[in-house]
Amino acid sequence: MSTSSSLSQRLAQAWTDRVPLDNLPPEQIPVDSNAAYAVQRAILAQHGSRVGGWKVGAKTPTGPIQGAPLPLTACHPTGARLPQHDYAPLGIELEIAFRFGRPFSPRESLYSDEEVLDSIVSMSAAIEIVASRYAQWPEVDKLAQLADFQNHGALIVGEAVPYSRNYPFAAPEVRFTFDSASIAPAETLNPAGDPRRLLPWLVNHCTQHHRIAVTPDMIVTTGSYTGMVFPKSAGVAHGELDGLPAVELELV
Repeated sequence: MSTSSSLSQRLAQAWTDRVPLDNLPPEQIPVDSNAAYAVQRAILAQHGSRVGGWKVGAKTPTGPIQGAPLPLTACHPTGARLPQHDYAPLGIELEIAFRFGRPFSPRESLYSDEEVLDSIVSMSAAIEIVASRYAQWPEVDKLAQLADFQNHGALIVGEAVPYSRNYPFAAPEVRFTFDSASIAPAETLNPAGDPRRLLPWLVNHCTQHHRIAVTPDMIVTTGSYTGMVFPKSAGVAHGELDGLPAVELELV
């Protein structure tokens, strides 16, 4: 059994059972990002889940970009009620998500920035639940985390509004509360800068490396404006981004 197939089988089982992996043998750690992305694809195949969307992010405005598929079963509309004990750890982040108005199918040539950015049709506030299938997270190899859908747990998506090029994407006004108490940091910035810069990479990553289409029904979330917050109890997370419809998640 190959390294990627053995790790993907363990991660797919951990997704199903909600039981984190106690150990990660060195031989199962992906050797590079391509190997980590291969594990992502294998998890989806073994888990039998369609792709509901993608997460994409970068740690600096000019730094390298990484992405992961979001299983359709982990994508929810605003107002979702989810069991807090299904996610370990349980972190939440406030993000902005996009949809495209056209499909991008695999082809030989790359899609240009203009083709991708001109195709954005709507945007939404979103809350991502951060979770891991590794019991030792965050003390886990970064490529192993990438293989595990980059620590994705669930995505809760607010009502969409038409895309506006003039929106203050780099630093919108942010309100993020848990049971009405503010959990937003003093500085709310996306570490990638303007998150739209991530979208052409994502489209080409999907169509060139995964050889799958990015379609209008898929949601693409683009990194946190708030960093990670770890609720200690059940309650309601409420997020707003500069005039976008609010997004809400109830942890039960």
